[in-house]
Amino acid sequence: MTHTVQRYRSLASWLKEKFNEPVRKITLDADMSCPNRDGLLSREGCIYCNARGSGTGAYSSGMSISEQVERGISVLSRRYKCKKFIAYFQAFTNTYGTPDRLKSLYLEALRRPEVVGLAVGTRPDCVPEPVLDLLADLGRERLVWVEYGLQSIHDRTLKLLNRGHGSGVFLDAVARSRKRQITVVAHLMIGLPGESIPDMEETARAVVASEVQGVKLHPVYVVQGTALERMYQTGEYRPMTEDEAIDATLAVMEEIPDWMVIHRMTSDPHPDDLVAPLWMLDGKAVKGNLLRALERRDFRQGAANSTKGAARSRRILRSEATPTR
Repeated sequence: MTHTVQRYRSLASWLKEKFNEPVRKITLDADMSCPNRDGLLSREGCIYCNARGSGTGAYSSGMSISEQVERGISVLSRRYKCKKFIAYFQAFTNTYGTPDRLKSLYLEALRRPEVVGLAVGTRPDCVPEPVLDLLADLGRERLVWVEYGLQSIHDRTLKLLNRGHGSGVFLDAVARSRKRQITVVAHLMIGLPGESIPDMEETARAVVASEVQGVKLHPVYVVQGTALERMYQTGEYRPMTEDEAIDATLAVMEEIPDWMVIHRMTSDPHPDDLVAPLWMLDGKAVKGNLLRALERRDFRQGAANSTKGAARSRRILRSEATPTR
């Protein structure tokens, strides 16, 4: 896939540059909760969020973090012939706990020498100073990055999504993380209710202006039992077609400078939970169509001249985006 590396800066290529060999992520489930589900902010969650999150349930079923790491190394080393791994805490909010518990979990994941890095998915309103200090300390010995769910820079969208925070909280979390030299990845959704491609491009420019080091992109999909499903069933929300999603994804990627790592361009919803769009069921085909679009359009990451746009986003965010908590 040499051609894709030239057209955008992928996570695989970035890790290979750093370690001179392929590196794979081991997805870990630490049975975390979320303040948007446990009652601190809400019990409803975000309107798109699966009640069981993106986790496997491994921890709650009795499999320790060490056992999950062992299993991940065994499976991935056989399948991909790789020898180095990133411990990825994915499900729900993985900084939502006491610093002592989080330290224990993170160190348990890093115990094996083959685990060369730590990735922590979380919310930007769940990173108090002691937790950021902990991540910064771990980052002195291993590769560490934190992933903040943002989805959109537009506060009207965040309110509709029931995120429980505004864009100012994200900007504050990024600034405090970067002050400690912690690498930051922002999660962005393509095709959120009420958003146009220019809105998504504005989000991309604002995220670039915030000085994150990576982004994760994926089209919105509708999961059973969510508020978004109710909007879909009543006709209040229409998911993007695959062609629309490709157009929007590439428009966003054009705003992202070529030095920034794009950790993903799409996602793989669980087939038992997916309501729409059904074209997302075939993840391999979706990625293949995206890659062919890159070639067909002679695409280059960062092709848009976003210097003026980034400066404009900074002005907008300084004047409009204020922390909600």
